[in-house]
Amino acid sequence: MSAQMHIQIVDEILSTARSVRRRIDFDKVIDRSVLLDCIDVAVQAPTGLAGENWRFVVVDEPNRKAQVAKIYQDVLMTLLDERKVPLKPTHKALIERLHEIPAMIFVCVEGEPPTENLAAQVAYFGSILPAAWSLMLALRARDIGTTWTTLLSGRQREIADILLMPTNNVIQTVMLPVGYTLGAVMRRAERLSAEQVTFWNSWGGQS
Repeated sequence: MSAQMHIQIVDEILSTARSVRRRIDFDKVIDRSVLLDCIDVAVQAPTGLAGENWRFVVVDEPNRKAQVAKIYQDVLMTLLDERKVPLKPTHKALIERLHEIPAMIFVCVEGEPPTENLAAQVAYFGSILPAAWSLMLALRARDIGTTWTTLLSGRQREIADILLMPTNNVIQTVMLPVGYTLGAVMRRAERLSAEQVTFWNSWGGQS
């Protein structure tokens, strides 16, 4: 494969990793070996000072999925009510069938987050979120749809109770609901261009 083809494949995956909330095959089981392959990719992500403190909890048991889905719906509806914004059709589709999703992957961190300064917090989450993003990309490359969700991070203890997780030394960050795509259109989104969001040498600098 030429270098240019390699670049094109990587760029395509990176620029078309969209959130998939509706066009999911809820009936097709994802083999655990496939999810482990994706996690193997995720753990190649860069780490900070904390090292390899990531842990992944895959939930495919119906009862546990149903309990998680109920909490997710409660958190989302409460948030929308507080912000006085309507429920989007895509989010409605997700919460209506979240309990049926083939699997949920919780990306967790061993070790309490620092509270002393911003730099330490950036380093802490900067050691886990790249792995979560790499996991999402690995899933995308295998036609497995997901969406980046952080709402459950505000309900740590309840989720920990469901998943039998320790509550004093493990933090849940991102949860990825995963299922094979079913007619989902994965394409580039409308975004501001690089020129519009990039400064040179100083804030606002153009040279």
